[in-house]
Parts: sequence; C-alpha cells; structure tokens
Amino acid sequence: MGRTGLFDLERNFAFHGAYHNNPINIFIHTFLVWPLFFTSVLLFHFTPSLYSFPVHGLELNLGFVFTLAYCLYYIKLDKKAGSLAALICILCWVGASVLGSELGFSKSWKVVLGGQFCSWAGQVIGHGIFEKRAPSNNFLQGLLMGPYFVLLELLHSTFGYEPYPGFHKSVTAKIEADIKDWKAKNQKKVS
Repeated sequence: MGRTGLFDLERNFAFHGAYHNNPINIFIHTFLVWPLFFTSVLLFHFTPSLYSFPVHGLELNLGFVFTLAYCLYYIKLDKKAGSLAALICILCWVGASVLGSELGFSKSWKVVLGGQFCSWAGQVIGHGIFEKRAPSNNFLQGLLMGPYFVLLELLHSTFGYEPYPGFHKSVTAKIEADIKDWKAKNQKKVS
C-alpha cells in the first residue's frame, strides 16, 4: 500500500527538490536548515518541564516533544535515513538543552535570534538570488521536512543512498517536470 500526504516521501521530496534545484541554494540550505532546528529546540528548552532527567539540562518539555515528533516522523518516512535524522535531532536536543542550561534564558535568546536571523537570511538569499524561485507557499511542510531532505540529499550525493531502488530516478523526473511547468507558466506571464 502506497503512502499518501505527509508520508509520501517521493512526492514530498520531489516537491522540495523543485524549489531547491540550484547548487548554491542547495549548499546554503545544507548548512542553514539544521541550525534552524537546533535554535528552535534551544528556545523550547525554556518551556515548563514535566520531568527533569538525571543529566544536567535534559528536561521533558516542549523541546523534547518537538524533537520526539520530528524523530518519529523521519523514521516513518524511511527507517534507515530517518533513523540517522532522528539521531541528529536527539543530538540537537541534548546539545540545546545543555547549552540552554549553561547560558540561561537571556544569552540563549541571543543565540536563538542570531541563529534564526542568519539562517533565514541565507535561505532568502539562496532562493532570491540563486534559485530565482520563491520557496514554496507551504511553510509548515518546509519546516517539517527541510532537515530530513537536506540529510537525504547529502546521503544520496555522497553515498548514492536511495530509500528504495528507483527513488532518485523517479524524483528527478518529477522535479524536472515541475520546473518545466513553472518555467512555462512564467514565460506566459512575460508574454
């Protein structure tokens, strides 16, 4: 049985790829998407705690719930790459929790603002100058899937990883069709 909606990895990856096709924009996203996740978890570290783990700074709070939701979603998309993405999410949570405990709210807030500002500015530049295509209007999908897709792109380009045989070929065809359609629509607007 095929997956649908948020769990249709091929369709969602193709959608993401159509908006992230320029090599410089991809490079920018590779280094700026995960810091958005990390600084979000750092901010959520300061939400009320339901339970404190014996390790300094680790708390069962919104940061933990946020991280757990991402972990479960990524593993559901693809067990292998999703497990690696989940591990990175957990490492971000641990790092953000320890950092937040050490810095306190005031200094952590400055780290969050700086990290978020730089990451969003870089992505705007990547789309506006290099991609020459605005990011998709599905902002929530981008936030949820961005970190995983950056990792999946890196795994594919470095190791040739595919969640299943033929994944990359099928996704590439969908991306090319979407970009061709987008260019044709833009050409009609100019004419």
